[in-house]
Amino acid sequence: MSTHIGAAAGDIAPLVLMPGDPRRATWIAETFLDGAKCYSEVRGMFGYTGTWNGQPVSVQGSGMGQPSLAIYVNELFRDYDVQSIIRVGSCGALSERLAIRDLVIASGACTDSSMNRIAFEGFDYAPVADFGLLRDAAAAAERHGGAHVGLMFSSDSFYPARPELMTRMVEHGVLAVEMEASALYTLAARYGRRALTICTVSDLVVTGEATTAEERERSFGTMVEIALEAGLS
Repeated sequence: MSTHIGAAAGDIAPLVLMPGDPRRATWIAETFLDGAKCYSEVRGMFGYTGTWNGQPVSVQGSGMGQPSLAIYVNELFRDYDVQSIIRVGSCGALSERLAIRDLVIASGACTDSSMNRIAFEGFDYAPVADFGLLRDAAAAAERHGGAHVGLMFSSDSFYPARPELMTRMVEHGVLAVEMEASALYTLAARYGRRALTICTVSDLVVTGEATTAEERERSFGTMVEIALEAGLS
């Protein structure tokens, strides 16, 4: 039993889908999983295990930002022997090629966080997705209307002090901004496990167009289907 999850051994499946919003975790479990049971309500960060097409799957909320996600990812890999984590979240489009509700599969994650600089003593580690999950998710996305595959930017600030610096990321091919992928990919590499991030565009940074909180919580089902198909293929 871990500190922040508190589930018993065997309660969590080898594959975990990880939204940031714990209410989205509830919605995913109720909408996509058969026989879903809640294994954790610690700090309101809900976790569930059920089955999809007869195979066990868990859903665990992570909260917002890399420090929060890192708590749950460390415990899932270390204490529950989870083998694969697929983040299913929202992102802000930086590229004008993206539209509201487009899907972005993160092949790698840039960041302004100091977490990796501290861990690697000043070196810039390049966190990337598991190739097998990336390949299978891209194939699944083609069956669901397609997705953009490329770099994400994992920001430590939802309201950055210098948003103009993001322009340099766009000039170097970064598609969208979110707050968790870099830490997820780094921890998966540390534990020798698999990780992927699939996000739905919830807002357009350039124009200001955005979805509502309710839409972000409940209307992003396509990425969940892609995550399940990729994680259990």
